[in-house]
Amino acid sequence: MSQYHRFSPKNMANLPSTLIAPSVLAADFLHIEEDIRRMENAGVEWIHLDIMDGHFVPNISFGPMMVKFFSKTTDLYLDAHLMIDNPGKYLEDFKKAGAHGITLHAEVEGVISEDLHKIRDLGLDVGISINPETPVEALDSVYEIVDLILVMSVHPGFGGQKFIRKSIAKVEHIARKIETVGRPIMLQIDGGIGPENAGEVRRAGARNLVAGSSIFRADDPHAAVIAIRSAADAAIAH
Repeated sequence: MSQYHRFSPKNMANLPSTLIAPSVLAADFLHIEEDIRRMENAGVEWIHLDIMDGHFVPNISFGPMMVKFFSKTTDLYLDAHLMIDNPGKYLEDFKKAGAHGITLHAEVEGVISEDLHKIRDLGLDVGISINPETPVEALDSVYEIVDLILVMSVHPGFGGQKFIRKSIAKVEHIARKIETVGRPIMLQIDGGIGPENAGEVRRAGARNLVAGSSIFRADDPHAAVIAIRSAADAAIAH
């Protein structure tokens, strides 16, 4: 059996066609454990953890202590998205807290040259993200290193933003690049994702869809997940 989580990008061949990763940023933190249970019952594979420090992005969310709580609450894959400066200082803390994968931002100095390798040395899945204004060429040196690439389809730091359509072209470009590299790399998209655009981004090549408000704040999260997944899978059925 693989040493990695069953929903790890390293188990790509055995994963569902489309993975759904609700962003805990949209959860009700007064009832967070209940909300996580609702996500489990909704049939998602990942929980997306938006870590914000008030410097790299203007908002502040939570740190390793909350990740440790999530790891004790659920067996779902914990996808830690670090929107922070100096992430190298905290990587071991997030590993100890129970994160399964860590995604850093290409815009942060030293991330590509040093910190991605640190994540690999810690035995975690390695992710890299680019903001809407960052060109895809910023990723040219990472395809042999990472397990996941995250395309931000909103500006990071706040939930509830509208989907930025130019991100679709980025997804298409990166998906073609992944094919030429020949390594199993999970392509993820985050921001403004719902049933109305899930098919389009899945067709473009994004297999892992991060959704916040459209799932956590739905009256029926299970139905919301089915709607997103069905739209995505239908788009690639032919």
